[in-house]
Amino acid sequence: MAQLIYETVSGKGVVPYIDDLARLRISVFAEYPYLYDGGLTYEREYLSHLARCESSFLVIAKDKDLVVGCSTALPLAEADADFQEPFQRHGYDLKEVFYFGESVLDPHYRGYGAGRVFFEQREAAARAGKFRWASFCAVERPDEHPRRPVDYSPLDRWWQRLGFVKHPELKANFDWKEIGQPAMSTHPMSFWLKELV
Repeated sequence: MAQLIYETVSGKGVVPYIDDLARLRISVFAEYPYLYDGGLTYEREYLSHLARCESSFLVIAKDKDLVVGCSTALPLAEADADFQEPFQRHGYDLKEVFYFGESVLDPHYRGYGAGRVFFEQREAAARAGKFRWASFCAVERPDEHPRRPVDYSPLDRWWQRLGFVKHPELKANFDWKEIGQPAMSTHPMSFWLKELV
């Protein structure tokens, strides 16, 4: 079993890890349920906002010097408008929400507690920042999706054990190109919330 080392960085400290995070996003999100067909150039551009946000937060998991996992967060008030809109529509104060972005981990290192560390570290950052809510979103897929693996197990119960509650009223749609598809398509996403105070 690998002994993972965890580090945290914020703002411009994210810059040295953008390529690692991009690589992991492309690899991990290619799996079901995202089936994301990503590219490094787009990923670098997309992730650069983390480096421009002084309050961004990145948890890094390393096996010696090899980055094998990353997890991100930032104040929702500094996230893209598409993430903010569902909360604004339902009367939330954006300044009270700390948004948890991706948690991506090399498959060979799963099952050893990294996912829990990712959530604990980001929640600690949210509490230190006096945020009322922690939130993340996840793609919605029908149970009968043709590319759903036979052994696929949704993470809903695990997220619930961590104290998060699914809020189906908080929905957004995001476009990306799926593996094997000729063009971008729209994907419904639902947000989960945990009250911290």
